[in-house]
Amino acid sequence: MSAVIEIENLSKDYEVGFLRKKRVRALDSLSLRVERGEIFGFLGANGAGKSTTMKLLMRLIYPTGGRARVLGRDISDVSVHARIGYLPEHPYFYDYLTAREFLVYCAELFGYANDDCRARAAELLAAVRLDAKSWDKQLRKFSKGMLQRVGLAQALVNDPEVVFLDEPMSGLDPVGRREVRDLIASLRTRGTTVFFCSHILSDIEVLCDRAAILQRGRLAHVGRLEELRRAAGEQRAMEITVAGADATQLGAALSQLGGARVVATPGGARIEVAKEHDVDAALAAVRTVAGARLVSVQPVGGALEELFVGDDDSAAKP
Repeated sequence: MSAVIEIENLSKDYEVGFLRKKRVRALDSLSLRVERGEIFGFLGANGAGKSTTMKLLMRLIYPTGGRARVLGRDISDVSVHARIGYLPEHPYFYDYLTAREFLVYCAELFGYANDDCRARAAELLAAVRLDAKSWDKQLRKFSKGMLQRVGLAQALVNDPEVVFLDEPMSGLDPVGRREVRDLIASLRTRGTTVFFCSHILSDIEVLCDRAAILQRGRLAHVGRLEELRRAAGEQRAMEITVAGADATQLGAALSQLGGARVVATPGGARIEVAKEHDVDAALAAVRTVAGARLVSVQPVGGALEELFVGDDDSAAKP
C-alpha cells in the first residue's frame, strides 16, 4: 500500500493575549502516514489539536512549520481538493437552501452536468438516511443531527479518494450513529481512504484499521488497535448485565470466581469481572440461577482509554 496522507513535523502556533501577546503551540511536530484504503482514527481530548490538524490539511489555516502531502501533492496545491471530501466539526451551510438544493449546488461546483446534479443529490441524501420528507425543507429548520447527515452527503458528492471527517458522529442519536458507522465502513469496500477525528473511543474501536492519539498537541501513540492494546498491557475488566435474577443469588453463584462484583439493578444485576478471560466462567455461573437472562457483555474502559488519558509527558514520535 502507498501512503495517501504524509505528515512531516507539522506544527502550528497561535498568538494569544491582547497587550502582552504570547505564542501557544497547538500542534507540535506531528508526523504520520496514512495508507491507501485505510480507515484511520485520530483520537484526542478536546483541545488536543485534532481540529487544528484537520484545518492544516485542508489549508484553512497555515502551518508554523513542517509539511504535509495528500495524494502525493503538497497541501498548498489547491487542485488536490477536487479529489478529497471534508466534513468540518461545526459545518455551516446556506441555511435558506433546501437539502436537495444544497447538494445540487455542491454537485455543480464539481462539474456535474445539470441532469446529473439532481440524481447525485438524491443518491447521497438517501445514502446518509435523511428522511425523504426533509429533502425539500430549508436547512435552517434542520436539527443538528440532520445537518450532520447533509454534511456527510456533501463530503461525498465528488466521489472522493480521501475523506476527512471531523467528529462525524456529533449530534446523532444512537440509530444515526450506527447508520453513519455503516456508511463509513462501506467506504472501505470502495477503496476510499477515511481520516476521521473523534474523542469517542467506541467509534474508533468499531471502525478503524489504525489510530493515532494526540495529547496536548503531540503524537503520543500510533498503530493498529491490537498493537495499542498490547502497548498498554491490556487486561480489560468486563461488565455483564443480567435481567430477571436476584443479585444475592447471582453473588452466591459467583462466589467461587475471585474478583467478581455484583451490583443490583432495577431489572436484575450488573456483574463486573476483573479480566476478559473470566467471562466464560461468569456466564456459566449465571446460567445456574433460575430466571437469569443475559442482556449484554461489554468492556469497562480498556487499553485505548488508558492511552487516551495517559501521561502527556509520555508522548513520543513513532
